[in-house]
Amino acid sequence: MPSLLHSPAVDRNKEPILAQLRSLLGERGTTLEIASGTGQHTVWFAAALPRWTWQPTEFDPEMLPVIAERIAQSGVSNALPPLRLDVTESRWPFARKYDAMFCANMLHIAPWGACAGLMAGAARHLAPGGMLVTYGPYFENDVPTAPSNLAFDESLRARDLSWGIRQLDDVVAEAGRNGLALGKV
Repeated sequence: MPSLLHSPAVDRNKEPILAQLRSLLGERGTTLEIASGTGQHTVWFAAALPRWTWQPTEFDPEMLPVIAERIAQSGVSNALPPLRLDVTESRWPFARKYDAMFCANMLHIAPWGACAGLMAGAARHLAPGGMLVTYGPYFENDVPTAPSNLAFDESLRARDLSWGIRQLDDVVAEAGRNGLALGKV
């Protein structure tokens, strides 16, 4: 069997993200993972947080078998089969509420409508007291931007004018329009 798609960036960021998740999440619950990509985060976090159930989702239908195979190979029992999800749709393909939602590296490689859809979907599908955790680069007022992030933003916009690193204030404002509030950066 050929090896699964692999993201070196996930390997670089999985430990710091896990540390943050451990500080934010309670002892147990259910997490809806948005834009699961290769499924590497799914299996890493499911293994490290065995009392949390992980529901991976992905927009690209070609990645669903990759995620499913990665889960099968990992042996974790608390990661569910992946579902296709277009966050911009007004109705998502499930009715349940989640204790947490996790979204890494989507907002800068998707049109702005994906941010709006993510916030609206989080407002509909988070349980009372639940939280949406996002990870990725943001531009912040009064915080110097690393040259590498400026170059990354330029390369994203060169590929698609609707992509790019988002201004954190804009993301927070979109969350606020949906009744969500920034808790921790």
